Amino acid sequence: MKMQLQQIKLFFPCFLILFSIIDIIGNAPIIIGYKKKGNIINTKKITLVSMLIFLFFFFLGDFFLNSFGIDLYSFSLAGSIILFLVSLEMIFEIDFSKLEKKSNIEISIIPISFPLIAGPGSVTTLMSLKTNYDIKTIMLSLILNMIFVFFVIKNIDFIEKKISKSNLYIIKKLFGIILLSFSIKVFGRNVCNIFPNESLIKIF
Repeated sequence: MKMQLQQIKLFFPCFLILFSIIDIIGNAPIIIGYKKKGNIINTKKITLVSMLIFLFFFFLGDFFLNSFGIDLYSFSLAGSIILFLVSLEMIFEIDFSKLEKKSNIEISIIPISFPLIAGPGSVTTLMSLKTNYDIKTIMLSLILNMIFVFFVIKNIDFIEKKISKSNLYIIKKLFGIILLSFSIKVFGRNVCNIFPNESLIKIF
């Protein structure tokens, strides 16, 4: 019983971290905008491609990085900076990346699957979770997040009618703050791992 409670306690923060960085609710207005322009959006393709990208980096990311002489701690540190910037975008409406909004084309893979859903920030976050959570917890969190992604995109028209812009705004800010806190935690932990003997870094 205690073991199950411990797993549940680990699952919720893991799920929320992925939920925050994937940010399908925050990205809903962008997807709605694409659809209104007549662009082709295939929900199944978006979910499948995004999941494959996540799984590739989760299981083969270390090998892929090692091929370039990069360790996980350095990659996670770089990712924490990306997460920090993404959280600032969510909280302060700062646009660090200029995503071209084309019309009347198939956009299921680019830009929705990548980089909106399985982008650098979310991929890095997924890999970083391995230092804090077991594989079973991470995979369950990822699968449930992708189910939620599928549900949101599949019902994007209904969501547009039912959720006001002000509510979407509040949700986006809330998860932006959660993501900001996680980015700082990841930054501090990986700086300590890279520079373990630096006394100044021990404040983390």
